[in-house]
Amino acid sequence: MNPEKKLGIWMDHASAHIIAFTSEPVDSTTVDSQFTHQEKEQSLSKSEHLMHNKEQHQQAEFYKKLGEIIKNYDEVLLFGPTDAKSELYNILREDHLFENIKIDMLQTEKMTEKQEQIFVKKHFSQH
Repeated sequence: MNPEKKLGIWMDHASAHIIAFTSEPVDSTTVDSQFTHQEKEQSLSKSEHLMHNKEQHQQAEFYKKLGEIIKNYDEVLLFGPTDAKSELYNILREDHLFENIKIDMLQTEKMTEKQEQIFVKKHFSQH
């Protein structure tokens, strides 16, 4: 039997820190949203409607990238200080491709990379 593949994702609306839970030192990478503060300022100067459209489109792309990563795991922990994790969770729950993946969500504050790694290790070690 294959060991379960577990993944932690600390996220806000701007970026996601992907933390694979393994017995080795924790492997982590970052995925950034394309909707930056500078992008927001430029869009807003043109029109508020355009800014919201662009933001929604780029946020959807950000969540899609994360979904592509998540579908390779059996168990996922979404955590962070904003509603981004809830938004992603709701999108994943609507897609049958993710129905066999156990997804937990926890509210946390901003963390250092080391704190994120310890948090993920502790979470999956207790389950």
